Amino acid sequence: MKYSDWLATVPSTITTDPLWKMQLYRQALFAGELAWHDCDMLRKQAASRAIADQLIRSAGSVSANIAEGYSRSGGKDRARFYEFAMGSARETRDWYYKAKHILSPDVIEHRMQLQSEIVRQLLNIIPKERKRNLQNQK
Repeated sequence: MKYSDWLATVPSTITTDPLWKMQLYRQALFAGELAWHDCDMLRKQAASRAIADQLIRSAGSVSANIAEGYSRSGGKDRARFYEFAMGSARETRDWYYKAKHILSPDVIEHRMQLQSEIVRQLLNIIPKERKRNLQNQK
């Protein structure tokens, strides 16, 4: 599934929310959608069903924690949820690495790169949120 094709399927209840303006959230939501389809493939073999269960949980957690953090007013609280999202993104990348025996090398590379990009963005956002919290306390 291409990102541009997926964008057209997202309902307006999501796309009209201010959160949708955040590229990071859109990428994380898309990554969760990809994981859903990848897990269908992983569940076909008994040996990879446990990976599928973990993968779908961690991938879904990334966008959910971004959404939760975005909804917090304080920088420290917001940063905490973004840190949870970063942990889940790294976990998702780890589960994709473990799924390399089932999914194609191209799929694995794409998914791991997408999670790495999400982590990079979070690494930029988290310190800014923490700093914002300190500035608000002055």
